[in-house]
This record gives sequence, C-alpha cells and structure tokens, in this order.
Amino acid sequence: MGFMDEKLYQMKVSKIYPLLVAKAERKGRTREEVDEIISWMTGYSCQQLESDEVQNMAYGDFFRYAPCPNPGRYQITGTVCGVRVEQIEDPILREIRYLDKLVDELAKGKAMEKILPDRKNSRDM
Repeated sequence: MGFMDEKLYQMKVSKIYPLLVAKAERKGRTREEVDEIISWMTGYSCQQLESDEVQNMAYGDFFRYAPCPNPGRYQITGTVCGVRVEQIEDPILREIRYLDKLVDELAKGKAMEKILPDRKNSRDM
C-alpha cells in the first residue's frame, strides 16, 4: 500500500462524501442517487450515511466496517484513474474505486437500472 492510499484511507467520510455528491450534481444527478449507490454497495442506510458516527469515520474504516457489502459489487468492471478496478489487489482500495466507478457512471448519465442491475437491495433503505 502506498503513502497516497494510506492518506486516502485516513480521510474522513465527511470530506469525501460531499465530493461524490458534487460530482453527480454537476451532471444533473442527485444526492439521493449517490446515497442509493452507496447503500447498495455497503449496506449503510441513508440515516447512517448522515450520522455523525459515519461522517466522522475514516474512509478506509467506512468500507472495512460496512454493515452489508453487496456481493454484486464484485461484478463492477472498468477503469478509474486509468486502472482497471477489478485488478486492484488492495481490498480497501478496490472498494473505494468500485464506488468511484459507480458514481462516474451516474455522472455520465447512465440509468440507475444500468448502474445497479439488482436494485432490490437498495430499495430497503
């Protein structure tokens, strides 16, 4: 694990979450859609995402302690920052890049059904 990865893991969710939302909103998407993606991937409810406990968590811990990681996340493929997400060896960095990839797809205008083909889990928020 590199220095930059460790720095990313230590950043607070409260610093990164607004960046994910802003990326989507710049392209006409919503915070609710970002929340749905995060909830689908990790099992955190919308209420948990907004809680001080989660917002103050280190980003690496956010993924390490996700309540119900969706097994469908292993089907996420593609590139983020020129790296194929499915080939990232570090498990926490892979989780981070999976989420980046899904938010990228949202910002590109893809329908939620295309981003999260098995959305049934995300409806239980």
